[in-house]
Amino acid sequence: MPDVTGLPSGYEQQVRAAVAHYWTTLSQQGAKQRSGDADRGGRAAVTGGKHMDGFCRLINWLLIESGMPEANIYVHSRLELPGYFRPTKEWDMLVVHNERLVAAIEFKSQKGPSFGNNFNNRTEEAVGNAVDIWTAYREGAFGRSQPRPWLGWVMLLESCPGSTRSVGVAEPHFKVFSEFRNTSYAQRYELLLRKLILERLYEGAALLMSTEQSGITGNYTEPAEDLSIKRFLSGLMGHVQGYIASL
Repeated sequence: MPDVTGLPSGYEQQVRAAVAHYWTTLSQQGAKQRSGDADRGGRAAVTGGKHMDGFCRLINWLLIESGMPEANIYVHSRLELPGYFRPTKEWDMLVVHNERLVAAIEFKSQKGPSFGNNFNNRTEEAVGNAVDIWTAYREGAFGRSQPRPWLGWVMLLESCPGSTRSVGVAEPHFKVFSEFRNTSYAQRYELLLRKLILERLYEGAALLMSTEQSGITGNYTEPAEDLSIKRFLSGLMGHVQGYIASL
């Protein structure tokens, strides 16, 4: 039975399971890869892949509950979409039904210690991917009569002093926008995701935070209500159900 938000009951447990899977997988990958190459250090876990699979399973389940046939949900293969500035881009999850692109979703994460460089890379990636796909959409890459697809971005960020303390900005020539002053990287992710939605680059975005210690049991926090996983899932489910109803 759905809850008052319209989401299927049990989704909260699946979110917690996805968070726990992230930290458990990172720990296992890091231990395995460091045993074979001690010089790789903590980076070994981050580059191992599969750590966001729990979120893929969560969204896959939600899409099926929304009425989307599982055969039209792509997670492990056939994830390429044409771009405008490059031939293709491989997304983390696609929903393609009757030769129509229904949704495309990215699952991203970040743990310390290199929050500064990684935040800039994530920002460029998020904006660049969106501009590329929307320009390709405008140019008819998915068909001239295609409805607007739903783009989503899920971010899981480690909660630690490196991500939550305020950091400075360099202003050698011009002043930065005031909202960036005295902010942490966690707050900058809030600003990024909120602006991505404001500019209609993405239809939905979620920001979750957890510590390495408590995250392994599925604990997490959400710093912004408008970027909650519940709102993200509700938006995606509503879009998919609306699409199916229009067939």
